[in-house]
Amino acid sequence: MILNKIKGIYNSLTKREKKVADYILQRASDVIHYSITELANWAEVSETTVYRVIKKLGFSGYQEFKIVLAKELSEPVIEVEEEDLFSTIHNKICNSLNVIYQSLNKELLNKVAEKILNSKKIIFYAVGRSFPVALDSSLKFSALGLSAAAYSDPHMQVIVGANLSNEDMVISISHSGYIRDVFKSTQVAKDAGAYTVAITSGVDSPLSMVVHDVIYTTPSDPSENEFTHDRIGEMYIIELLYNLVVSKKFTDEHFNKLKDVIEPKKF
Repeated sequence: MILNKIKGIYNSLTKREKKVADYILQRASDVIHYSITELANWAEVSETTVYRVIKKLGFSGYQEFKIVLAKELSEPVIEVEEEDLFSTIHNKICNSLNVIYQSLNKELLNKVAEKILNSKKIIFYAVGRSFPVALDSSLKFSALGLSAAAYSDPHMQVIVGANLSNEDMVISISHSGYIRDVFKSTQVAKDAGAYTVAITSGVDSPLSMVVHDVIYTTPSDPSENEFTHDRIGEMYIIELLYNLVVSKKFTDEHFNKLKDVIEPKKF
């Protein structure tokens, strides 16, 4: 989907390229009627700048871009008669999950699940608001008897990463993919020999470029405040990976045993 792809690559665009991206996001229904010269004039950039954006979106030419955009805009949109905060958030989350599902690379997810099963250590890196997702992830896989841990402190990340080997893996979670600490820590782990995976919405972000494999989530709208961006997409990907791992090896017997261990902890 073009509009989501624009949001995904937005942070990797130059200042002038962002003017093209902003115009397309805000007036997509007008853009399908413009020539490349007209779009350049309205966005107040050169035709070369427009062409660079089109190429970064994966199109060989402007006409191909317009055809695909027109097709995307012609798809029916579910309209809500009266939207309040509750329905707005509900629709946003549902749309986010649907976008991720439509573009899921199931082969890659199965590959990562196999790596999780066969790794001696599964390390999760994240900072800030992404760390609760990483911590929950490590607890999920630890409950399966796997050696999993999550780190948010950049110093601990590089210390742990430097001591990993090709028998270990690192899953780095960053919504934007532009967090310097996570990038550097992941690079250290990769250089040590670990298999590295990024879960991010940042297409062509620094984090996506340094890892072995990338699992993409839903990009946020550039007009939104970064502190309002949710982490539903990252949680959804982890849930998929967890259930894939469970389906490949674990039975009810394992969970019944775990239930018996936890039972005395309850009132």
